[in-house]
Amino acid sequence: MASDWVEASLGDFVDHQKGFIFKSKDYQDEGELIVRVSDFTDRSIDITSCNKIDKSRAGEFQSVRLNVLDVVIATVGSWPKNPASIVGKTINVPKNADGALLNQNAVRLRAVNEMDQRFLFFLLKNKGFQSYIVSTAQGSANQASITLKDIFKYTFNLPPLQEQKTIAHILGSLDDKIELNRQMNETLEAMAQALFKSWFVDFDPVIDNALAAGNPIPDELLERAEQRQAMQHSDNDKQAIRALFPDAFEFTEEMDWIPKGWKIIKVLDLSEKLTKGTTPSKADLSKAEDEASIPFLKVMNIDNNGFIKAEKLENIPKSIHEGSLKRSIIKEGDVLFSIAGTIGRTSIVPKKLDNSNVNQAIAFIRLKDSKKSNFLLQLLKSKETQNIVHSKIVQAVQANFSLTELGGLILAEPSNNVFDSWFEKTESVFMKISDLQDNTSALTKLRDTLLPKLLSGELRIPDAAALVEDA
Repeated sequence: MASDWVEASLGDFVDHQKGFIFKSKDYQDEGELIVRVSDFTDRSIDITSCNKIDKSRAGEFQSVRLNVLDVVIATVGSWPKNPASIVGKTINVPKNADGALLNQNAVRLRAVNEMDQRFLFFLLKNKGFQSYIVSTAQGSANQASITLKDIFKYTFNLPPLQEQKTIAHILGSLDDKIELNRQMNETLEAMAQALFKSWFVDFDPVIDNALAAGNPIPDELLERAEQRQAMQHSDNDKQAIRALFPDAFEFTEEMDWIPKGWKIIKVLDLSEKLTKGTTPSKADLSKAEDEASIPFLKVMNIDNNGFIKAEKLENIPKSIHEGSLKRSIIKEGDVLFSIAGTIGRTSIVPKKLDNSNVNQAIAFIRLKDSKKSNFLLQLLKSKETQNIVHSKIVQAVQANFSLTELGGLILAEPSNNVFDSWFEKTESVFMKISDLQDNTSALTKLRDTLLPKLLSGELRIPDAAALVEDA
């Protein structure tokens, strides 16, 4: 620690505002966003899940209106065994949540008195604060809470304001790049999903061919056919694609209308292996003499976009991995699907996680044809499949979706020519997604390594800046 750093208490450097207790009867389909603790991601806010309140009433709640870069802490949550909703979880308000209203069980903090706002966020994301605040929590076995008094009592070493700004800039530049990668991946994912839906859910090329040939359009597809007719134009590439598809539909008991000549198959038909993971017993873990070195995936390690947070994985001993958990060893290209707790998260095992392991809440599918991994991924991620899955969830102590139901999901299998054309068009997109995910993992690891070292003074700013420049 430098000599000009001073010991400080958080309460002397922040202004705060607790969230308001909004009533569910006031929620609307449109309006101002209401941010709940359940809308928090690891570092930000998922606005797609936010409730809303009529804009005409928003003026009543100006005191709980959030600004970009506000720091928000969950004052109620779970214990560390469930880190996704842990009490004390700290997030930064993103641009797309600017002006949102803060709900109960959270407190908003703004820096005052010679503290930089972005530095405040990194200070509270450091393990020092996270460990401290959880240690102060009280509550029941299922719910923990923290007090404002304990938040404000947190002590730390504070650099001069200009040094705070520089530290925040270094760490913030990594956050900004990670966010840019996320946005780019989201765009690429949307492109891939749109093409998949057009070809294999809406069957647009078949509708186009049927219209051109004067063949009948099933009643269920008439609205889509009208839309396609309005979009018709003579694009040579589209004409070449249409030539791969039939020009008529046929009725099936399983899926209603599908392209003529295509077959109905199940996910199990595509699979060489379809099973789920295993959780090591405490007895096995206690007996293991080797170090934990094999990555072990849980549902919380897969985000809603299918990105695996590799830097946050737990490890298990290799002796257990190759012994009692041998059945649940995953390989590069396996398709993952969460079947317990948070159901329906999907991903593909990347090269760096080849020969890893998964727990019992994750199913994995090893395909007969590895080229079809992304095809199956798009099927499982599609809105239509997700709706089917959620309609068949069994609610017990924990919600679950069976392997039998997963293997029984049906699809219309395209011809080899159609699949090959789709693969050719999307291969580069999925490669780019994979590259961006690898880059994000590396940047995240670097940020999380630099954070405690910069905040403790162990690493000086020029050295940290050089590491970021190299990255």
